[in-house]
Amino acid sequence: MSEALNRDYLICEEIGRGRFGTVFRCTSRSTGDSFAVKSIDKSLTSGDSLDAQCLLMEPKILHLLSPHPHIIQLYNLYEDEAHLHMVIDLCSGEDLHNLIIANGVIPEAEARLLFTQLMRAVSHCHKCGVVHRDIKPDNILLESRNTVKLADFGSAEVVMDGEMMNGVVGTPYYVAPEVLLGREYGEKVDVWSAGVVLYIMLAGFPPFYGETALEIFEAVLRGNLRFPVTTFQGVSPTVKDLLRRMLCKDVSKRFSAEQVLRHPWITNEESGAGSS
Repeated sequence: MSEALNRDYLICEEIGRGRFGTVFRCTSRSTGDSFAVKSIDKSLTSGDSLDAQCLLMEPKILHLLSPHPHIIQLYNLYEDEAHLHMVIDLCSGEDLHNLIIANGVIPEAEARLLFTQLMRAVSHCHKCGVVHRDIKPDNILLESRNTVKLADFGSAEVVMDGEMMNGVVGTPYYVAPEVLLGREYGEKVDVWSAGVVLYIMLAGFPPFYGETALEIFEAVLRGNLRFPVTTFQGVSPTVKDLLRRMLCKDVSKRFSAEQVLRHPWITNEESGAGSS
């Protein structure tokens, strides 16, 4: 651990582990406040690789997006020979993936509350020129049962004035079809991924399924969106309409993040969705 990091923070137990590093709980030695520190092992990425570039970009992107009530905040950054250490929000809850696993499905009213916060975060990213590119339940942290924060910007890209991106980035169930087709793509890939998240919250399973990554990709490319009666009989027609507009293969017809926030399913009952 960095000497400066140890001087400023007491490093506590490990609370998470990812492909490039480990997350610990830590406490500020000056205030006693609790945070998380994400320690990235620089040896796991080669200097010129896309992974290395993304890891170096993540703190810059978090700084660009802060502060926002539904995006993880970066407080301090430390670097030593072996690691990059990012001091970020400590979310006392788990992540959305664990909530779905524990509950099977999330009631529609609660799903609206959490999803509205997610889309506010996505809309803010897009206004700042940031495309997350890996929106999935694992990267949506629960600060409490009623508050989410979008996290893990390790795959994010900064784009300027409608600039397009390329490269297959993301997680099989959540990746947009235009990414899989090898085409240039824009910020609406995040809307597709968020649509998959919403579907899973309501159904307990993904809209496009396969036993292998290849089968999942084939299902995504077919884009045959269905609402099985046994699962969706208690779900409102309005949210199904929103899902069709988000999980639309035709990018020109797919909603933007701002259009999602203006959809009747979000606006009609927004009284419970917080004012942030």
